[in-house]
Amino acid sequence: MSENEYTAKDIMVLSGPQGVRKRPAMYIGSTGSKGFLHLLYEVLDNAIDETQAGYAKNVTIRLTREEDVDVAEISDDGRGIPVDMIEKEGKPALEVIMTSLHSGAKFDNKAYKVAGGLHGVGLTVVNSLSEYTVVTVKRNGKTYRQTFSRGTILTPLEIIEEQNDGANGTTVRFKPDVSIFSAKNFNSLELNERLKELAFLNPGAHITLIDARDAPIEQATEYYSQNGIKDFMDFVRGTKEPLTKPIFMKKELENMRVEIGLQYVNTYSEELLSFVNKIKTPEGGTHVVGFHTAVTRAITNYLQKNVKRQKQSAEVEGDDTREGIIAIVSIMMQNPEFEGQTKEKLGNTFIKNVVDTAVYAELTKYLEENPADAQSIARKVITSAEARESARRARDLARKKSMFEGSVLPGKLSDCTESDPEKAEIFIVEGESAAGSSKQGRDRMYQAILPLKGKILNVEKATDEKIFSNAELHAMVTAFGVGIKESFKPEELRYKKIILLTDADVDGSHIRTLLLTFIYRYMKALIERGNIFIAQPPLYKISKGRDHRYAYSDNELNKIMKEHDGKATVQRYKGLGEMNPEQLWETTMNPQNRVLKKINIKEGLMADALFSVLMGIDVEQRRKFLEEHSHEVSFLDI
Repeated sequence: MSENEYTAKDIMVLSGPQGVRKRPAMYIGSTGSKGFLHLLYEVLDNAIDETQAGYAKNVTIRLTREEDVDVAEISDDGRGIPVDMIEKEGKPALEVIMTSLHSGAKFDNKAYKVAGGLHGVGLTVVNSLSEYTVVTVKRNGKTYRQTFSRGTILTPLEIIEEQNDGANGTTVRFKPDVSIFSAKNFNSLELNERLKELAFLNPGAHITLIDARDAPIEQATEYYSQNGIKDFMDFVRGTKEPLTKPIFMKKELENMRVEIGLQYVNTYSEELLSFVNKIKTPEGGTHVVGFHTAVTRAITNYLQKNVKRQKQSAEVEGDDTREGIIAIVSIMMQNPEFEGQTKEKLGNTFIKNVVDTAVYAELTKYLEENPADAQSIARKVITSAEARESARRARDLARKKSMFEGSVLPGKLSDCTESDPEKAEIFIVEGESAAGSSKQGRDRMYQAILPLKGKILNVEKATDEKIFSNAELHAMVTAFGVGIKESFKPEELRYKKIILLTDADVDGSHIRTLLLTFIYRYMKALIERGNIFIAQPPLYKISKGRDHRYAYSDNELNKIMKEHDGKATVQRYKGLGEMNPEQLWETTMNPQNRVLKKINIKEGLMADALFSVLMGIDVEQRRKFLEEHSHEVSFLDI
């Protein structure tokens, strides 16, 4: 038989846990830290479903660690997973739920009117991808327990205790299988943000996180909200200056509820969080499209009826009506169609019209009944449209100028010869002297250098018109090749790594913050895709005879000095320009030796609030923040 022959013998049928273990990313997105944490979310969603159905009031997540691998235990005081026999299967319901894909109580909308965990694969996937899973159920005056490993049954369902307290509930304890995952720990920041969201979306529910991974130290945090969406809006707004009162909408339909909070604030971007059945949908979906359509329609109709404008005025577009808006869009519905098991985007087409109709009616009514707020919104929208038009003219002028000069890329860019973005990287360098050393010390094959002239514009306080006319920002956008605003295309990035290289002093930190503010507000996807890095130049050069070593922190310096009995010469680098090209290459640019910090967004709400405080217009809030956190600065070089 030819080795290229393709027959029925080549067909494999993987059922249940086997299929999950063979292709885990199909069910949890990845086998890295994101997928590792997603296992916890699958169990957590089931517990939250019990709270939103009105059967549970308390959910507890307990984290411990075994052999360097995190273990999670999620408990609720709901009804408890059924343990009686399923006649057709000849097995207890709990066993079927834990070992059979597409099994559960969320398909006919009887046990749960709406639910976040709805595909009937969550617990089976957790079981399949865990070294062990232990399920304890309190129900019918008894406590039941069954254990599993990698999708198979270890022990049969058994009664371990008789009880008379009437308590019900479910506890699931599992240890992810590190033969599947490259990660070993649950990301605390991401989990913290998720639990905050769930508390806001489930008012009255008590959610407790007990982190006992660093035993004997045990940290307990409770997440609770009395007012739900209203509290959520206060949290998201943070220190931003409000232009209007918060607007809340709640629409009850058959088997569906739409709940929305929105407010205009004195910023230049939209901040929207969307949820379906309490599950965050970071990629939006039809409910977000409906919201956007309704806001644009309501605002433009109001302008046409109530605001006189000259014929040559800039035409208002959808983005203009949403500039400075913060919004939370939460819908509860039966049978949501998510794109994939990780539930990041809603696909039900009819939802667009439902949300559109509800929001348009409520927002139109609000604008009519609150003329002062309506005028504030109108002024902001018109200003946005005019600024956008001015920015467009500035971009057109910049394009014409670059065409006239015969080069699309900025003249100050020292580009690399490598044309494959996967192999290329660009250093954004502070100052001309540092740029000179980095240009001479770099590997010209794959390393590009773009020098900055001093501190760039603080975009947190600037309009689009100022941003697009700023030479330094224009040079960066052009060099990256991704465009900006409506023309932003992150997939066209010319360099896989964008590395911020600044001095290790106060001014250098300020410049890094300005750069990160610009990237976060206008090129956020580059951070999410893992393209942004911060270079770590050494703070000290330690010399003893012909031996030269570098220290990147005070602790490292002290360790090296102890090795030399303190008999060494120490040079403190005040700036990158003090290093010659060879030293800069050896310590900071050579991939074999350098240290890079990768920029990630772990807690989006906190990051957004922090940028607003540190870089925004509210001086008093910034002063208060610095006073409260100044003690956390262990080293300050002024």
